[in-house]
Amino acid sequence: MLVVSSREFRDRQKSYLDKVDAGMEILIQRGQSKSYKVSAVKEDDTLMSKAEFFAKIDRSLQEYEEGKFTRVTGKEELKNFWQD
Repeated sequence: MLVVSSREFRDRQKSYLDKVDAGMEILIQRGQSKSYKVSAVKEDDTLMSKAEFFAKIDRSLQEYEEGKFTRVTGKEELKNFWQD
């Protein structure tokens, strides 16, 4: 991981983003007590808002109440569940 100041990052932003694209993580320090981690977003990353996250939980709870779930009680059932 590369650590740079916010000023350094701002001055050489393209260069640092190219490094992130190549797989490096960058930590940007801002002042004495603030820092930010920069990493590339991958195709399989899931980005959602807090509202979307809680809406998914609400939908899942509703499905559970409607009986739309699969109960797994042991290792073999779990193994079979993931293989299907």
